[in-house]
Amino acid sequence: MTLRRAKTADEYVEWVRQAVFEVGDLRECLEFELEDLSRFPAFLDPLQQGILALHQSMLEGNYLFGREDLAFMDLATRYADQIPFHPLLKQINETHRRGLDLDGED
Repeated sequence: MTLRRAKTADEYVEWVRQAVFEVGDLRECLEFELEDLSRFPAFLDPLQQGILALHQSMLEGNYLFGREDLAFMDLATRYADQIPFHPLLKQINETHRRGLDLDGED
């Protein structure tokens, strides 16, 4: 099954904004639920930093599509069962690797 890719740059940016929100929300939920922060998932900081860096590169106009996975995808894949918005990250990564779906082929 081919993942859906963003059809426009605006849609792609909105997906990344949504990922920024989702990772922040996940952090807040975990902080609220976990009294003992020593059990805080080790993947969350680097995942959040990676998503924020992607968003920042878009804001600064430095973002470039690429053929390789985004830096945070290894973590996202490894901990997919703990990341409720993992499908969104996969769509972002697919768009990053293959570009916008301008022809509606997906």
